Amino acid sequence: MSHSYTPSAARRPRRLRAAARLTAVLPVALALFLGSPAPASADGSDGQDDRPVTTAEDAENETALVAEEDHRLDQVRAVAAVAPLKGEKWTRPYRLETAGGYTLVFTPRTQPYGVSDLLKLAPQTFVRSKRDGSYLLTENIYLLAGAKLKLSSPGGLNLRLASNTRGFVSIVSFGGRLTLEGTPQAPMKISSWDPAANKPDTDVRDGRAYVRAIGGQFSMDHAQVSDLGFWSGRTGGLSLTGTDRPDTGNIKYTDGDQDLNRRELAAADDKAERESEQTPHAGGVIAQPAGELAAPDSRFSVPDLSYVSAEIKNSTITGNLYGLFLSGATGANIIRTKVINSLEDGVVLHRGVTNVVVDRTVSQGNGGDGFVLSRATQQVRVTGSKALSNGGNGFTLSGRPLANGPSASGESTSSYGSNSVSDSTARDNGRYGIEVFGGVNVGVQNNEVDGGDMGIVAREDATKVAITGNHLTGQTRQGISVRDGVSAATVTGNIIEGTETGVYIRDSQAEVRGNTVQDATNHGISLVGGIDKSTVSYNVVAGVGPSAVDTSRAHGGVTLKENQTFAWHDTSAFWVKFKHYASPMTLLWVSILVLILVSAVLGARRRAERDGRPRVHPYADKMPLPSAPATEVRAAGTGAGTGSGLGDTEARPRGRHRIPAMTGGPGPT
Repeated sequence: MSHSYTPSAARRPRRLRAAARLTAVLPVALALFLGSPAPASADGSDGQDDRPVTTAEDAENETALVAEEDHRLDQVRAVAAVAPLKGEKWTRPYRLETAGGYTLVFTPRTQPYGVSDLLKLAPQTFVRSKRDGSYLLTENIYLLAGAKLKLSSPGGLNLRLASNTRGFVSIVSFGGRLTLEGTPQAPMKISSWDPAANKPDTDVRDGRAYVRAIGGQFSMDHAQVSDLGFWSGRTGGLSLTGTDRPDTGNIKYTDGDQDLNRRELAAADDKAERESEQTPHAGGVIAQPAGELAAPDSRFSVPDLSYVSAEIKNSTITGNLYGLFLSGATGANIIRTKVINSLEDGVVLHRGVTNVVVDRTVSQGNGGDGFVLSRATQQVRVTGSKALSNGGNGFTLSGRPLANGPSASGESTSSYGSNSVSDSTARDNGRYGIEVFGGVNVGVQNNEVDGGDMGIVAREDATKVAITGNHLTGQTRQGISVRDGVSAATVTGNIIEGTETGVYIRDSQAEVRGNTVQDATNHGISLVGGIDKSTVSYNVVAGVGPSAVDTSRAHGGVTLKENQTFAWHDTSAFWVKFKHYASPMTLLWVSILVLILVSAVLGARRRAERDGRPRVHPYADKMPLPSAPATEVRAAGTGAGTGSGLGDTEARPRGRHRIPAMTGGPGPT
């Protein structure tokens, strides 16, 4: 579409035709808005959830609508960039006719625009209802860099953004400042609205109204945002996104002592163009003659990328596609805010989000996760918050790198981290209470985790994860799970009650110390796979199951010491116990011990048998030799008849010596 801002006669008919089309369309919208309302509840809904299921065809349609919105915003930005060069009138608010409908463009000024300005600038597209005092907006609003819009009213502002099957409107700030402000007694309300049905638009298949801040500042206090957004994060409802382009409104040109802002430069360029219309130029590139430069030693000072900064407090966000979506944000604070019943995730910190505090915020009943800290998110602190009854995880903290190697966009291969969740509650979520997915220097401390498939899960090469001081109850499978390449994890001082397995470590390195596991029904602490350099010490484990500390499936050097398992009732079968203890080294020592015991028993038996019989001479079984009668041998020279009565026929030896018998002892001499 070609746009020109020269007030020539040739262009007037076109502007008149556009005004005629606007006049023709607006009565229809007003008639729909002011027509007979359908029965509705006090909050504008009929009390029934009639959200349809999205099909593949619907998904294609929503994708096309997102692309159309991106194209429309590019068109508006392109025209707004050159509009100030066409005359003074384009420095004031003006209206554009784009493919997506009319867009009211707010230009910078000192004071913020408000409801009174909208009534003057868009009397046909910003209309107040006489019935309930609400306002219906039927055209898009776009804030340029430096422009400020404050949507507030002393009695409470109820702003409805037209949204139905025929189209929808949006409020987009590109580098401006957008403020939604109410009071505790009269909160500011903003929602999508179907004028025909006289109720909020809950059908996302044909697109839906949304609010977005691209760079610049956004603030919301005592506001109620409901039923906004469709398909993507940037059109997801309440979307705060940065941009990868510099904030051109802050570019300064320096030449010696000169300091010209962008508008002064634009005016100078416009003057030069008027003076020499024959100068060749195209797409912002202007030809100059060769020779000496007109402004030697000139420099441009370009600021950092345009990140959005935000402060959201004391507010409620209900029924958006994504409850609150932040990307490319720095220095944002989300305090005392409720995000309820989003179709997808609740609070999403998507990419390039740094230095953000989420405090005392509740994310409840969302279709996906309660809180999401995705990749390229750093230095985010979540404290005192609650994730209740969400379809996915309560809290998800992802610190994975954007690329694992060379990539087309040249993304970083480094992990992200320095994020923490502390003093918070995760209850009755559909998947895990808290999941740490990669990253470095992640803290999960002093939280209450109730229910869910698992309580706290750290996985996928996360490093230096501290899981300390948490209280976990009623998980289906595992209370705390550290698995799949996690290193330098610390699991200390946690209380885990009523789960199947208290602490589960798989293929990771962790220090498990000082935890209390009660009423476990399978294992108190289970170690599986490669767990080299892990330590399990000073834990108190109680429950009923196969083992208090299960190491049968683990390999690698693990240190077990001073764990108290006396309150554990082992229910494993004999062969399970045998397999658990039947390691090769154990079998070797048991065999040696059995051999020693058998030898000792046999020796004792032999000694007992010997002590029970009478003592017998060693040679008792030997037969004695036969003995001859004793004879007396007389000494030589003695005669016959002289003796001691022996026979005379017996020879007698000489002398007086007696020869003893062979068997007798020595005789008397």
